[in-house]
Amino acid sequence: MESSDGQRGRDGSQKRSAIDLIMNQIRRKTSFERRQRPVGFLFRPGENNDRKSRSISEMKEPDGSEGKSTASGTDTDPVDMEVSSVVGWGRVKQFVEKLGKKPDSQALNLSHCDLTATDVVELATLLPFLTQLEVVDMSWNDLVGGSLKALTFHLQHAGKLSILRLCGCRITAQDLTSLGESLDSVPLLEIVDLSWNAGVGGDSLHCLTSQLRSGCMIRALRLVDCQLSDADMKALGQALPLMPSLEDLDVSCNRITTGGVKELFSCVNTTHGLKTLMLHMCGLEQDGLCIFGEALQFFPTLERLDLSANKGASGGLAKMTKNLAQMTHLSCLGIHLCGLTEEDVMALVQVIPSLSALTELDVSSNKKIGDALQSLLSVLPLPKMRSLLLNNCGLSTDSYEALGSAVPSLSQLERLNVAWNKSVGGNLGLLLGGLPPCTCKLQELRLSSCDLTTEDVLHLASASKQGVLSQVKLLDLSYNGTVGDAGWTALFGEAGGLKALEELDVSRRPASHAAASPWLACLLEALPKLPALTHLALQHWVLQQEERDKLENVTTKRKLTVECDKQSSPPA
Repeated sequence: MESSDGQRGRDGSQKRSAIDLIMNQIRRKTSFERRQRPVGFLFRPGENNDRKSRSISEMKEPDGSEGKSTASGTDTDPVDMEVSSVVGWGRVKQFVEKLGKKPDSQALNLSHCDLTATDVVELATLLPFLTQLEVVDMSWNDLVGGSLKALTFHLQHAGKLSILRLCGCRITAQDLTSLGESLDSVPLLEIVDLSWNAGVGGDSLHCLTSQLRSGCMIRALRLVDCQLSDADMKALGQALPLMPSLEDLDVSCNRITTGGVKELFSCVNTTHGLKTLMLHMCGLEQDGLCIFGEALQFFPTLERLDLSANKGASGGLAKMTKNLAQMTHLSCLGIHLCGLTEEDVMALVQVIPSLSALTELDVSSNKKIGDALQSLLSVLPLPKMRSLLLNNCGLSTDSYEALGSAVPSLSQLERLNVAWNKSVGGNLGLLLGGLPPCTCKLQELRLSSCDLTTEDVLHLASASKQGVLSQVKLLDLSYNGTVGDAGWTALFGEAGGLKALEELDVSRRPASHAAASPWLACLLEALPKLPALTHLALQHWVLQQEERDKLENVTTKRKLTVECDKQSSPPA
């Protein structure tokens, strides 16, 4: 009878419930002790050797192999293994659900769970039951720092792990060492995100990078705002040749000195397959740009480069354009908020024609380049451009007219941001008139604080009626207090041409209040024609209580968030 039960356990385990398995186990064992010890052995690896040997002897045939671990034995009863797996998964579910998360055997998302060191230890004991685990995210648990060794010691059970995120966990140098020592246990690890951990920097990064072996499979390494020092940049630079698969490197929000830039690229003397390099807000200066420009020759496959928010680079862009011109794969270039001068823009004008793959350009928040943008627009690969961000650039009348002339060639454009450019006001028709009806691919249009007039919004309503805006998902018309009620009424009256719209912002400036009553009824009638709308901003418009009730009645019937002032009348 026992052998037939065992055969059914091997052949029919996929068709039987957890209760069947447990009841069958009870029938097969003749004593309470013999039933419990094999399962307990899996749950309590820290038992003394005497208890271990008794459990092993009960789980194995007496073939003289008592000294071997049951985890590696080939004679372990499959029914015992199934029962252990079922009970183990129950523990996993209980642990995850008490943290308010949904259990998933392949992805463990425990971010923002207020995890403690005790939780980390408990999680470590559950890893043997998570052999299919591919993603672990424990970000934003600031009590985790200093306790990662308990977890990394058991990572060999998660051999399929490919993504590890530990952002904002107060990681220590000891944690980095433990993580480095466990890298051999997770050979498939591709994405490591340790951002927003000050303990990763401060000369500690070598605790991790010194454990890397040549041929490491890490594909993405993110170290945003980790207070990396020059010594850390040196450690990272020495690790780059060991990571031939690295495609995505993000060291944004770390103040990198000119010496640090030199250390980062000092060990790179052969071509590397890096595709994305993020250096946002790193305090780069002109000398650092020069060193970086020389290093670009070793990254011929670079596709995305972000140098934004480096105001010290102002006037120094020409120092890196020599090798930038060789970046034939570069598709996205971000240099917003860099204090660019007209000389910087003219240096870009010399380079842009060589960047044949360019599809995204962000030069926003550079207020001194308004006049020079017309030269830049003349050399862009317009038919390929998908994103063009020109907000807050002091766009001159001539440059705006150049943009209007370029619009018919922007056949692939999906994002256009000309917010905070006063030259747009009164001239929006020039921009909209060049957009092709029906075939326009524009998904995001930002016109905030452009001094738009009623006539401008009437042009927008006309474009909606013609199907020009049928793909638009985000429309930002905020801070345009010069638009009259007739403009808003006309726009909402043509809401049928905005069926893809998800976000709409028509907020006024904080110090400017006006009654929404003249057009609110048109908006309420338009909402059923906007099935995709999930976010509506009406801040600083005055709504009477009756109007609020009507708006709430409409929005509660669908997933629509409305932002409006809590008060129903403007402040005195």
